[in-house]
Amino acid sequence: MVKTHQQPDDFSVKKRIRSFSYAFKGIFYMMRTQHNFWIQIIVGLLAVFLGLVLNISLLEWGLVIFSCGMVLTAETFNSAIETLADIVNPNHDPKIGLVKDLAAGAVLISAIAAAIVGLILFIPKIIMFL
Repeated sequence: MVKTHQQPDDFSVKKRIRSFSYAFKGIFYMMRTQHNFWIQIIVGLLAVFLGLVLNISLLEWGLVIFSCGMVLTAETFNSAIETLADIVNPNHDPKIGLVKDLAAGAVLISAIAAAIVGLILFIPKIIMFL
């Protein structure tokens, strides 16, 4: 008889902790190998610095943190998609190229949205600060 789905394993703290170690392994890989990830971290740290200097509100902090997280998440998905695409088909393929372009476009959309959030939040405060 063929199983249509697998029964979930019993909850295990050890397995949950191990799953976090895999996630951190992915983050450390991004930090070691992806230059755009570093650029995005630096821009995010700049936003945090500006937030501290300009004393932004809790809601504004939420928008800054969410925006930074959104960009870093998009970049990580982009890298995962590119890596998988290269494994599936290491040769040049226009369809694989399109998949990679779409993933890169998602990163760009999230970065533009984050930049707009930053401009809306920080420009008025910078003008008042000066």
